[in-house]
Amino acid sequence: MYKKNILFRLFIEKFVLPLQCQKHKIIIIMVGREREIAELLALCDSNESQFCAVFGRRRVGKTFLVRETFKNRFAFYHTGLANATKKEQQAEFKESLRRYGLKKARIPRSWYDAFHQLEALLEQSEDNKKIIFIDELPWMDSPNSNFISALEHFWNGWANMRNDIVLIICGSATSWMINNILNNHGGLYGRITHQIHLQPFSLYECEQYLGTMNISLSRKEIIEAYMILGGVPYYWSYMQRGMSLAQNIDNMFFRAGAPLKNEFTSLYRSLFRRPEGYIAIVEALTRRKSGMRREEILKDTKLDDNNTFVRQLTELEQCGFIRSYHKIGQKKKDTLFQLMDNFTLFYYQYIQTNELNDEHYWTNTLTNARHNTWAGLAFERVCFQHIEQIKQKLGILGITSQVYSFTYRPQIEEDPEWAVQIDMLIDRKDGIINLCEIKYANDDFLTTETEERQMRKRISCVQQRAKTKHSVHTVLITTYGVVNNTYSHIFQKIITANDLFLPIQT
Repeated sequence: MYKKNILFRLFIEKFVLPLQCQKHKIIIIMVGREREIAELLALCDSNESQFCAVFGRRRVGKTFLVRETFKNRFAFYHTGLANATKKEQQAEFKESLRRYGLKKARIPRSWYDAFHQLEALLEQSEDNKKIIFIDELPWMDSPNSNFISALEHFWNGWANMRNDIVLIICGSATSWMINNILNNHGGLYGRITHQIHLQPFSLYECEQYLGTMNISLSRKEIIEAYMILGGVPYYWSYMQRGMSLAQNIDNMFFRAGAPLKNEFTSLYRSLFRRPEGYIAIVEALTRRKSGMRREEILKDTKLDDNNTFVRQLTELEQCGFIRSYHKIGQKKKDTLFQLMDNFTLFYYQYIQTNELNDEHYWTNTLTNARHNTWAGLAFERVCFQHIEQIKQKLGILGITSQVYSFTYRPQIEEDPEWAVQIDMLIDRKDGIINLCEIKYANDDFLTTETEERQMRKRISCVQQRAKTKHSVHTVLITTYGVVNNTYSHIFQKIITANDLFLPIQT
């Protein structure tokens, strides 16, 4: 199946995309994103006007995807301004209209006027398909600007009446895009004809990306880089050939003038207009491995229990920074919130703690105990982010399942030795629970008598406390493999780092 998937990718890259690109007179040079490229190109083949929303976290490559797919062959292209007033936004919109050929462009009196001028520009275009790309759309929706209403009127009253318009809107503020565009209950309800939620790169795609830059790292090094950078292509673009991984991390985050030194502040400020509450939540979640309940977050952050707090949790999850889940066998009211963003965890563990501004802080802390603690926690996040690869290796990709972390803390009167922490549970519809132990190791993992006893206790705890009759199958997810000895039989399946690099079969 693995070879079949590789052949499918090669077929797409060598035959399907070149044919489509030739048809639209476009040349594509891009790592991954085959499906997204094909979807964007297909917009131009429709006999009706198309309205496409592209969204995803900041720095994930949304703008690059659209611009490279169409090689900047737009009838109109505009980017919203960050933290600008309505007047400033409209003045810049006028400049974009002028740049694309509207000689009589003027500063719009309103957003309705702005889109009327855009209509005039497009009506003079001779392109068979008039591709409009409006980037960072959420920034244009300044308070009391009526921007959404004007966009609705432009699409419903003009563009949708034609058959030659391809409108592509894009934004990093994922929650804004979802709430105001995709879930719009006004004039844009049901009007989006296509949506692309651009995901971060997988380990497989990061390895491909490094290959295009002629950077050679071992898979363990790529995983460690992923534990810091996640799958954000922009961050990976700062990797330099000829440097070790440690040198690269110091260069990117800790040296004087490091390009990503202030990325944390920029990231949250660009996504949220009042980022303080969001930052307080993720900071609290860095202190609890398996997550926190709503009441625990409120107590830790001292935030008010109101609709603003609910919205902050929702938007953090929509943007991919946290995930919500409930413990296996328990009701949804006992929801836990867990930090999932690799870079945020790295920031609090390392960037924030570099009080002496050590330019080699990463290199100088590689051998201390704190690094081992961070690595174990960060590797768990990488495994959760590659749950599809894990399921594929287990042969359960098509089986409906729920994925949990699991913690059991006994009551005072119970035996405290029954406290249990389980890294990952995959609860399957076919009557099996995969109990996954995740170990980040520098060599084959050595199973000891103590480890075997702990695994038996975890199995017993899941069967008794999770109130399930499912069979429990044990899985070890580790860097290299396991040393076969008297105790290693406790694991029924072994998943290694190489398995996390599998491309997902479609």
